[in-house]
Amino acid sequence: MSSQAIQNANDGWTEQRIQAGITHCFVNLGSDHPSIIEAMVKGHKEKKDQFPRIITCPNEMVALSMADGYARLTGKPQCVIVHVDVGTQGLGAAVHNASCGRAPVLIFAGLSPYTCDGEYRGSRTEYIHWIQDVPDQKQIVGQYCRYSGEIKCGKNVKQMVGRALQFATSAPAGPVYLVGAREVMEEDIEPYELEQAHWGRLGNVALPEDAVQEIAEALVGAKEPLLITGYSGRDHNSVGSLVRLVDTVKGLRVLETGGSDMCFPADHRASLGLRYGIHERISTADLIIVTDCDVPWVPTLCKPSPGTRIFHLDSDPLKQQMPVFYIPAEARYKVSTSTAFHQLHAYISSSPSLSRTLSDPIYQSRWEALAQEHSSRLSTIRSLAEPSATDSTFNVSYLTSRLRHLLPPTTIFAVEAVTLTAFVADQLLPSLPGTFLNCGGGGLGWSGGAALGIKLAAGPHRFVCQIVGDGTFLFSVPGSVYWISQRYRLPVLTVVLNNQGWNAPRRSLLLVHPHGEASTASTADLNLSFAPSPDYAGIAKAAAGGNLWAGTAGTTQELETKLREAIESVKNGVGAVLDAHLDGPQGKYGGGKSVTVG
Repeated sequence: MSSQAIQNANDGWTEQRIQAGITHCFVNLGSDHPSIIEAMVKGHKEKKDQFPRIITCPNEMVALSMADGYARLTGKPQCVIVHVDVGTQGLGAAVHNASCGRAPVLIFAGLSPYTCDGEYRGSRTEYIHWIQDVPDQKQIVGQYCRYSGEIKCGKNVKQMVGRALQFATSAPAGPVYLVGAREVMEEDIEPYELEQAHWGRLGNVALPEDAVQEIAEALVGAKEPLLITGYSGRDHNSVGSLVRLVDTVKGLRVLETGGSDMCFPADHRASLGLRYGIHERISTADLIIVTDCDVPWVPTLCKPSPGTRIFHLDSDPLKQQMPVFYIPAEARYKVSTSTAFHQLHAYISSSPSLSRTLSDPIYQSRWEALAQEHSSRLSTIRSLAEPSATDSTFNVSYLTSRLRHLLPPTTIFAVEAVTLTAFVADQLLPSLPGTFLNCGGGGLGWSGGAALGIKLAAGPHRFVCQIVGDGTFLFSVPGSVYWISQRYRLPVLTVVLNNQGWNAPRRSLLLVHPHGEASTASTADLNLSFAPSPDYAGIAKAAAGGNLWAGTAGTTQELETKLREAIESVKNGVGAVLDAHLDGPQGKYGGGKSVTVG
């Protein structure tokens, strides 16, 4: 495109997206996008092989969730285009999820034209242009974004895009939001180029040398060290760096909390698995290193013992978008945790005194104790997946264990199981970087679009499985999700955990009023029941125009048969949705262990 005259600012905006490496645009177009639509047609004609692929999304939340999933897997920002204030509002909880989940996404929305009498190309031409003219559109999502700005002049449109992408991709990564009125995006400008090397993200930050020494010595000297992490695994290289550190400091345990990414192999003897802010080792550890984690523990449920030494290493240690956050860390550092893991390992390995200390037989004893603990933990996990001894029903542990057994070992899981997440993670035992992705935020409905974005990024030969609660499935806007899946040939396996209700509100209730009036009330009385259950698989099949495998299972026999059919369907290029009725053919509202497990 740069070899021909740029007719308007939107051509420059489009060219900058291409040069910045954006490969996909997830769009929900409206009356503010005439120049964008012109540029799309022009771009496909002139630069078909370079022009970003356009994915039409009938719902804005699904559009952003797709871009979110794509960016989380690849680390590469993608673009979402929505329509003025109402399309921005339609992004809904997906903006919260992208922010909390640190997904680099460029969001663009038009503004209603600011001229009424034809003063410029792009002036108001429709009734709705008056209705959608709001005082400050950026405020709708600004508090969730790393940057929000308005393109006020076509002549610096590329610089505005470049600046926004710097914020989106620099740690902590996240969504950015740009707006531009029709008149501005229609402005004629002269062609120009930016030196892309001048618009890259910030480089990784390392620990200061004195901090490396202090933390390394404290780590080796601790009797029961613990490392808690939440999303360090987003950098796939950090997983190997952390494994090398743990293998060197024998006795160091790793707890994952938050579950945004697989951060440490679950099959490693030092793994404590995934829990949400609660684990007995938090209160017994004498040293805790918190790395890239938003909620290492919930103090009202579990907290470190007095005197525990705590160090906080994070891309955002102050949690600048949280009004209230603090942990009793004696030191905190804004760093790349992958770099920090490498620094600590290198220092310990090259230190004669620390190497001598680590050669003491007590460290080998701790190493062997970890193996015994891990073996015992895996035995407990296997026992939870045993089929019912009294009937043919199945629970979430049995279901997830069968998924792990039947699916390819490189399957990527998009998990949104809410209160059942810990059970799912236990059974899946993720061990490969980038194979377990969880929302990380609190906006239910992420996994529908995210699974499609992950599939788009992973390619046709990589299996993607979405595990989602029944209430969360409805939040995901399945009518849009499964139309997109069929339209763009993105087959994924969706497993709906059907327990006929919302478990999370009951858990919240019991944590505050464990013996209150509502503690023994039925799900119907609590207004948490989904009985009679919707036909979740049928909803998806209808949205896909009938071209989707749909089934239900309520017994172990049905589950085995239906799972194999669904998996084979996805392998053959046709998406599948399995409605899995937990604890009985009709599904049964949960509670129980999921109320007490973090």
